[in-house]
Amino acid sequence: MQDFSLYFELGWQHILNWRGYDHILFVMVLCGTYMLADWRRVLVLVTAFTIGHSITLALSVLKIIHIKTDLVEFLIPVTILITAASNILAGKSRPRNINFKYLLALFFGLIHGLGFSNYLNALLGKSKSIVAQLFAFNIGLEFGQVIIVLVTLLISFILINLFKVKKWDWTFFLSSAIFGISLVMAAERWPNLFS
Repeated sequence: MQDFSLYFELGWQHILNWRGYDHILFVMVLCGTYMLADWRRVLVLVTAFTIGHSITLALSVLKIIHIKTDLVEFLIPVTILITAASNILAGKSRPRNINFKYLLALFFGLIHGLGFSNYLNALLGKSKSIVAQLFAFNIGLEFGQVIIVLVTLLISFILINLFKVKKWDWTFFLSSAIFGISLVMAAERWPNLFS
């Protein structure tokens, strides 16, 4: 039980760590088009992302797959760029193809899981029994993601319902800001692919 609480804490602290803000940005932009009333949809969306990153996190930690770290670190901001762009391009319309958004979140979760795996591999070292630690770490990551979702949805609620900001204006602002940040991150990481 002590190991569970340790790895659970490491999981949520890792995703909420501002030094690894790329994951925070992804979860924010993923739920940036939704309102507090849409919490069930957002929960399914974030769960799809969690399933994706849990799969590759497990496969990577168990040494079944290995992808070059520089490639993963470049692809993470690319996933953020694509998600932000899809929010902007969708415009004011409600998302028509929700299932596609879930599949996209699942696929992008696969990429983000590889990013988490570097951190978890460093923690586990040469440990033989990692299933319990892996499970606890994933639950901690999910807990951290839910906190990010709640904060983002609450900010949306406050801005739209109390300050009367138009929903599209908020979505456009959030998605555009995150698009810009992730574009800079991708540009900074691009040269590492060739070094």
